[in-house]
Amino acid sequence: MTLAQALERARLRHPGAEAVVEGGTRLTYAELLARADAVAGGFAGLGVGRGDRVLLALRNRLEHVVAFWALERLGAVAVPVNPRLAPAEVAYVLGDAGARVVLAEEAAAPAVVPAVGDRGARLVWVGGGEAPPGAARFDALARPGAGPGPGPAESDLALILYTSGTTGRPKGVPRTHRNQWAGALAHVVQCGYEWGERTLGVMPLYHTMGIHALTSMVVVNGCFVCQPHFSAAGALRLIAEERLTALYLVPTLFYDLVHAPELAATDVSSVRKLAYAGAPMSAALTEACVKAFRPRVFVNHYGSTEIYTFSVRPDVHLKPGCAGRPGIHSALRVVTASTERRVGPDEVVPPGTKGEIIARLDSDEAFAGYWNRPDADARALREGWYFTGDLGWVDEEGELWVAGRVDDMIISGGENIHPVEVEEVLARHPAVRDVAVVGEPDPRWGERVVAFVVAASPELTAEALDAWCLAQPDLARFKRPRRFVFVDTIPRTASGKVLRRLLRERASAARADDPPEGA
Repeated sequence: MTLAQALERARLRHPGAEAVVEGGTRLTYAELLARADAVAGGFAGLGVGRGDRVLLALRNRLEHVVAFWALERLGAVAVPVNPRLAPAEVAYVLGDAGARVVLAEEAAAPAVVPAVGDRGARLVWVGGGEAPPGAARFDALARPGAGPGPGPAESDLALILYTSGTTGRPKGVPRTHRNQWAGALAHVVQCGYEWGERTLGVMPLYHTMGIHALTSMVVVNGCFVCQPHFSAAGALRLIAEERLTALYLVPTLFYDLVHAPELAATDVSSVRKLAYAGAPMSAALTEACVKAFRPRVFVNHYGSTEIYTFSVRPDVHLKPGCAGRPGIHSALRVVTASTERRVGPDEVVPPGTKGEIIARLDSDEAFAGYWNRPDADARALREGWYFTGDLGWVDEEGELWVAGRVDDMIISGGENIHPVEVEEVLARHPAVRDVAVVGEPDPRWGERVVAFVVAASPELTAEALDAWCLAQPDLARFKRPRRFVFVDTIPRTASGKVLRRLLRERASAARADDPPEGA
């Protein structure tokens, strides 16, 4: 099935069900389909046809949802990007994707307008503010009765998502209608969704989590309640007022919700299902989420932009941090991890041994290769397997654990140190709100461990953290940080992944206190 067909089926099943809400505006499935088809006619009037790319530099707003579905109905390809990208980043994506039309709002104007002019693309202005000269207005784009035309095939591209770029320039990940429909179905099954779910639409629609939060609602005639700007207070208000039933967020946002002062006075009893992805969740935060929401379903979803689902762990509160077993479309292995040679998919490591996690490419959720990046294909795709770059191991019960990135491994004195294992120890300290670990060059050891810490208490010191590490039985002495840098925030991608390359750049210039050097 295509996404174009999926929206039509949802309208046929329950035309009066609420599909999307933003502020005081509510659209049923009948209204959403009619509006999407009218806007599809408007896109066609701008020369957009099947397979053409359209860049969306928008927040999670009603117009973004309508535009996305309009493009899917038309058979065009949505290319959503962060509306706050830098001008050079927008120019790169615009050129790489070859987008013919760009939708932008006021916040994106400083970056988008120059790029559009340089590339000769057509600009469509969304929302308030003064539109740049020559721009069409989204609110005048609709052509009621025009219709979307014959629509796409399952093998056609539905969208191109650009990766977060934790290691450099982002890569375009083409996703077909078959990929996206399979991912939506898997998300519904793996999160235990039922008819009429209502979810918080705050994960960005330029990210795979946001897209699947949206498309999964169509599967169950659910409602996507937009929150264009996240705030914990605003999210809690929407939970109470809209009686939201399902939350699919990165751990950082769950942290903000459970620590918000407004939580105690907010009725969150409608929330029955929690799921997180994008980054690990600590045992302490897992416990806090259970206490705050008392969910019936609590899922750790492990996947990527390239293949939506790798594995899922239901009832994750019973085994905090565990990534579980392969998803319904997935097959996984853990193989030898190496940054020095090309490892094959048959070099499987024994249970309990850390290695690189790889996933079969014959999944309906799997992409076929990067957009315009044969070099990236050569690194990541081998003999029918996708090499994720993630480190992990399988425990004695056959369940997967994720231990960071192969490229993030710190080699100190010839010993391998995985940042996640150090972060997990530091995160247990009651005065640590957030933490990230990187390696920095050291003339004697090759690299030494540096911890960037967001303190929950101003009294927290490097000496106290070093003593904490020394007292933990699950961290070898040589793995503990030799430098602590106290910061206000940890830089992360929209999906919650730590931007370690930025921390490495900051490490040499950061002011910090050194703990004792003795081993």
